[in-house]
Amino acid sequence: MRSIAWALLACWPLRAAPAQGAPSAPTWKLSGYYLNLLTASTTVIPVGDRYVLDLSRLRLKLEGTPLTAVRLQVQYDNEVFLGSYLRTRQFAATKDREPDASLDLDWVYADGRSGFGRHRLYRATVTWSGHSLDLTVGRQRIAWGTGRFWSPLDILNPFDPARLEREERPGVDAVLLDRRIGPLGKLDLVFAPATTRSRAAGAGYVHGNVAGADYSALVGTFRGDLVVGGDFSGHIGGLGIRGEVTATRPDSGGRFTQALFGADYGFANTLAVTGELYFNGQATSQRSGYDFAALFEGRIRNVARHYGALAASYEITPLLKVLTYGIVNVDDGSRLLWPGLEYSVASNLDVAGGIQHFSGTAGSEYARFRTVFHLQVRGFF
Repeated sequence: MRSIAWALLACWPLRAAPAQGAPSAPTWKLSGYYLNLLTASTTVIPVGDRYVLDLSRLRLKLEGTPLTAVRLQVQYDNEVFLGSYLRTRQFAATKDREPDASLDLDWVYADGRSGFGRHRLYRATVTWSGHSLDLTVGRQRIAWGTGRFWSPLDILNPFDPARLEREERPGVDAVLLDRRIGPLGKLDLVFAPATTRSRAAGAGYVHGNVAGADYSALVGTFRGDLVVGGDFSGHIGGLGIRGEVTATRPDSGGRFTQALFGADYGFANTLAVTGELYFNGQATSQRSGYDFAALFEGRIRNVARHYGALAASYEITPLLKVLTYGIVNVDDGSRLLWPGLEYSVASNLDVAGGIQHFSGTAGSEYARFRTVFHLQVRGFF
């Protein structure tokens, strides 16, 4: 199928002709946004080629109830890339990278030196809801863990803490059974098939609340690795605290542990602060052992063992907010400092911009990256 637009159009007849047993008036909602993201920086492969990249994205979200107890959600993206970045070796090395998913739901319809276009299904799920459980099938976001920058438990949908669009999280093609246990507890059972059996995932995740604190436990296999872990989140006065830990027995190689501890505090003057410490036992504390090839290929998110992060936000006015993110590789001292501004032009129109500044000594992790200037406009409908 060359155009996903036909899939969206095919849903509209359900509105006028509900299936037998469906509600007499099925509810449907179409929403979405248009985003334009302009960035300017220099390449890492090779080092020093200046570029400009302009991304335009139209995301359409269709959700509704075609049958009793059945919900459908489809999120369709159409993206167009323009700028000198399309003529760099770095873009050529990354544009054909296969998505880490069992189904290929990305299609390229334009590939030239002056423009690159693609469309995809960002999310596509069907959910059946019973008295105390939901069964969801399709590409979805399964959010486990408590981390803001890193998350040892978020294995199905890992994310890069230095990504420009922090709210964008990859989905996983999976079957999820969510069983509610009391008012605050649940049991998740997940199976995520893959193109090869060794890359499939299956896991059980249980979440509960005791004395006002949340606790979770996880056990599963991911790409042949056995993972056991848990998390917690609670409060000490006005201070929110949270943590995660996992122990992994790989299909090959030695066992390792990953752990996270975070804290959050909000002041009365709208200043909010978040901090995290992260231990990555899979990596090394010696820069000579950094696996930069795996980093640039997207197989890992960080190359060292010890990290710290701090984020702060402050509302100058109800419409204008300043945000600052900082990440440090404790092992080699390299850093990312990311100040930015967000302005709400209207109730459905936001503008944001900032600078990602990387620094460090030769051979360190963040010294390999270059300063990125970015400006974003997004309108919702």
